[in-house]
Amino acid sequence: MTEPRPTGPARPGGTLTGRYLLVLGDDLLGDDDAAARTCVQELTGLADVTSSRDAPAGAHPVLLARLGVAVAELDPERLRTARADPRLVAVEPERVQRALGTGPGVSAEYLRGFADAATFLRDRAAAGETTGAPAPAQFADTDQLTWGLQATGVDAATETGAGIGVAVLDTGLDLGHPDFAGRDIESRSFVDGQQVQDAQGHGTHCVGTACGPLAPGSGRRYGVAHEARILVGKVLGDDGSGTDAGILEGIEWAITSGAQIVSLALGADLDEVSAAYENAGRRALDAGVLIIAAAGNNAERSAGNVGFVGVPANSPSIMAVGAVDAALAIADFSAASSAVDGGQVDIAGPGVDVYSSWPMPQRNDTISGTSMATPHVSGIAALLSQRTGARGRDLWTGLTQAAQRLPLPSGDVGAGLVRAVGG
Repeated sequence: MTEPRPTGPARPGGTLTGRYLLVLGDDLLGDDDAAARTCVQELTGLADVTSSRDAPAGAHPVLLARLGVAVAELDPERLRTARADPRLVAVEPERVQRALGTGPGVSAEYLRGFADAATFLRDRAAAGETTGAPAPAQFADTDQLTWGLQATGVDAATETGAGIGVAVLDTGLDLGHPDFAGRDIESRSFVDGQQVQDAQGHGTHCVGTACGPLAPGSGRRYGVAHEARILVGKVLGDDGSGTDAGILEGIEWAITSGAQIVSLALGADLDEVSAAYENAGRRALDAGVLIIAAAGNNAERSAGNVGFVGVPANSPSIMAVGAVDAALAIADFSAASSAVDGGQVDIAGPGVDVYSSWPMPQRNDTISGTSMATPHVSGIAALLSQRTGARGRDLWTGLTQAAQRLPLPSGDVGAGLVRAVGG
């Protein structure tokens, strides 16, 4: 992908790259992408439109044929023409998405918000205020298990994720981490000039929660689907950010590489649905693939701000995940449902003080975010898919039906806490 090229001051929806996403109508899509290529060629003026169906290895295609999205630069005149073309569903500015978690390397803006919330709670406790005080924890890490695996019933599940492909699209993975030695891992980087090797940590943490080992070399168990096939797509660079083009390319790669579940612990704070991600989510479901995404960390509930589900989780065809803490209370940072079509939180997972893998030599770390809740849901989706054979929309339904209802608004936690069936 190209490096992000800011076109002006940062906006709530994230930095813009200067390129555009052309979302193609279904009439242009099929086994033959000739009509789609012709359309994109006419609108962009490109002499050659490379398609993901036949792009050379390592090349970034203009047309993501299976998702129905093209990425290109458009001058003002071509932009006006494209927006008026009835063959397109939408034309959107390409944005930069970011990892959604707290910890080393995560955005300073979010860390400030998380710190403000912690300070607020500490000051209330010091003042002796008890009304609305945090509930006591129902779960805690033990020497054997993280609190999240206990709360979701993973410790009692008999399934392992064997035969199921889980794609984690993030900052990559520490491929030399001893806890993943001997695992079935396929990987690819979609960030120009950077290898899959994770220098940031966020991706290694998410892969660990979704697919970490049954018996780590040291410390407690933290992984859900410990025998799943792991697909690692590096779509976020070592600074924790990446463009829509790279993320969408990663989604298409995951689908064509045989993943049943795609885990996205990333996003942008934009309170409107992206037609490009909705196209991707819908076409993934049609192919029997479920995309699961972090709802977002833009809330500060202790200050009265419940936030909103951002892109891409607010797409109707992408499952949005909120975060709860060890008391099964909504996390202070976890975004609430919004009024946009698809903007609801669909399910919740453990997202506060989550222990998982981290690049060596540190090996493990404990961080928080809806990013940490998302791989819990993705790993449990693999267990459920192995148990029932469910894929795509049926898998979505199975996860919400098996969820543990919580005494919290559905706008915060959707169907409730994700649970391993039989656990």
